[in-house]
Amino acid sequence: MKVVVGMSGGVDSSVAAILLKNQGYEVIGLFMRNWDAGVNNDILGNPTLNDNICPQEQDYNDAVEVCKKLDIPLKRVDFVKEYWDYVFTYFLDELKLGRTPNPDIMCNKYIKFDMFLNEAEKLGADYVATGHYARLKDGILMRGVDDNKDQTYFLSQVPKEKLKKILFPVGDLKKEEVRKIALKYNLITAKKKDSTGICFIGERNFKQFLANYLPNQKGDIVDIETNKKIGEHIGLMYYTIGQRRGLNLGGNENRGFVVGKNLKDNILYVSFGDESDYLISTSCIVNEINWFSDKKINKCTAKFRYRQKDNDVKLIYHDDYIEVLYPQGVKAVTPGQACVFYNKDECLGGGIIKEVRKNNEKLWYL
Repeated sequence: MKVVVGMSGGVDSSVAAILLKNQGYEVIGLFMRNWDAGVNNDILGNPTLNDNICPQEQDYNDAVEVCKKLDIPLKRVDFVKEYWDYVFTYFLDELKLGRTPNPDIMCNKYIKFDMFLNEAEKLGADYVATGHYARLKDGILMRGVDDNKDQTYFLSQVPKEKLKKILFPVGDLKKEEVRKIALKYNLITAKKKDSTGICFIGERNFKQFLANYLPNQKGDIVDIETNKKIGEHIGLMYYTIGQRRGLNLGGNENRGFVVGKNLKDNILYVSFGDESDYLISTSCIVNEINWFSDKKINKCTAKFRYRQKDNDVKLIYHDDYIEVLYPQGVKAVTPGQACVFYNKDECLGGGIIKEVRKNNEKLWYL
């Protein structure tokens, strides 16, 4: 059986390839180029070059070395335009609306588990594998064994039918076990740090980077309790609900936190009071629903952001959205983020948070 492995140049995909080869599969590596790494480097004044090699090219070089070591072929595919059209444009549009998008989730939906799958099929793949920390059991998407690395949250928008030919070889392993295997095979990626930043774009000065695509529109920072101006923000897209750092509020810097945005008047609202007054909600509206489970469950748990603990929720189903109730209250649930549902270790599916409420009333400042 032939398996095409998405080789990212990281340790997880490297070990995925090792495990599959040891299981007797014919393994082919496929590297995705999804971003023009040279874009805006000079404009930003903050180049991403490292020893004259941009991070994405370094990842490719590492993938080449790993595949040579494992004696498997490596091919390369270019999805730069597709990534721009389906992921980055979505990211910018959501920011313009004052929401908090997760481009990694959309990258999995449109690129890794759609266009990449099509490319793998052209290579004659029976299966496609990635280095995600997740598991598939009898067609059911399950959390990865490593709670700290579980990535089912980021897979929540992948259509169920796309998972039929997917393998997650490292989903049954802890991260430290993955690194031990890479060290055993003396791979160049064994001690390579995990990637951070925006998917495929990498670590950059976020504010400088976005300034190339969204103009900075400075505006007032207003105390929501007094309705008085207390500072100036550098653009609403740079702030998230609950944020405390980087508000430039002088002596009050560590006391204030973001509670909302007014796009019409370009106002950033902050509070110096009790977080529970503004950051705690008790329900939300979730649309763009994607289900893995065949049955509708009325009670389960949900995550409203990655690495958040599970929250007990009740689901009320409507034609094109779900009302998610959590009367115990949850902090900083934010429009634009993903809400992902679980039944113990099973990932039931997820959607995108459209509206946040407290005691059945929409929080106007969100």
